[in-house]
Amino acid sequence: MGILEGRRPGPALVLCGHLDTVGVAGMTAPFDPVVRDNRLYGRGAQDMKGGLAAIVGAVRRLADTGGIEAGRVIVAGVADEEDASRGAEALVARWRADTARRMPDAAVVTEPTDLRVGVAHKGFAWLRVTTTGVAAHGSRPAEGEDAILRMGRLLVHLDAYDRARQRQPGHPLLGPASLHASFIEGGREWSTYPDRCDLRLERRTIPGEPPDEPVMEISRLLEMLVEEDEDFAAAVELVFARRAHEISEDHELVRRLCAAAVAAGAPGDPCGVSFWADSAVLGEAGIPAVLFGPGGAGLHGTEEYVRIDDVLVCEDALAKLARSLCV
Repeated sequence: MGILEGRRPGPALVLCGHLDTVGVAGMTAPFDPVVRDNRLYGRGAQDMKGGLAAIVGAVRRLADTGGIEAGRVIVAGVADEEDASRGAEALVARWRADTARRMPDAAVVTEPTDLRVGVAHKGFAWLRVTTTGVAAHGSRPAEGEDAILRMGRLLVHLDAYDRARQRQPGHPLLGPASLHASFIEGGREWSTYPDRCDLRLERRTIPGEPPDEPVMEISRLLEMLVEEDEDFAAAVELVFARRAHEISEDHELVRRLCAAAVAAGAPGDPCGVSFWADSAVLGEAGIPAVLFGPGGAGLHGTEEYVRIDDVLVCEDALAKLARSLCV
């Protein structure tokens, strides 16, 4: 963390980005930066070193040109966003626990948005479903119960359920919620009825859904399967979840950032993004938060880049936003 203090008390603006990246499997030189066609290539270039560079550049520009009139600009480089966001959670816990510091008034997370202002993004829930059977020799079907085939019945219903969700309008900026099967495993050997099958699902959520909806919808499907076959045995468990996030397009932070973005030469229009981000952690802590960052391509892919001009425009917009808010 770094703090640029104003000349008198006033609003606090957090500029936040995560320092961690995803893995590098399949990449030949992931950490050797290459500039080509005004693009910077390398792991983390877009997700999200480019956004972090824009933050540092903006605050450096502010410091070199007289600072800010009031309040403070807080630079937060957080860890672990690609897993459990322990960095963002530590950040908001620090501000909540320190009564001498009031909560920040606004936050910008510089995830890649192609220089649009992200006012909504999806959440997610990781679920584990287990079906149980009875182990027996493959030649003795009367003694065995196949846990994998039981899971197959659930998969058929999950596929139909997700197809039905995709036909619904969903959120005006984010579209419908969704789910997919991530991992499945079960069985012991060729000639044995499997007594257990584990399925791990990811359910992408949208603003307005009850927090327990992902678990409840799977539970309803399992209850339906028990009604069809009283011997059907299964259970669902919530492993980890993060809520979706949304801020009104009429919020002062959104209006000021849109204006600053346009003044810097960016589109600056509000949008929704499909991925989850630390803005949800900030929002749940009571800090109004938006997404705004440079564009590029290759998030989590084997070739990743950020557009250098976008980084500079993002830097300019963030500096303009800070001067607009910290007065």
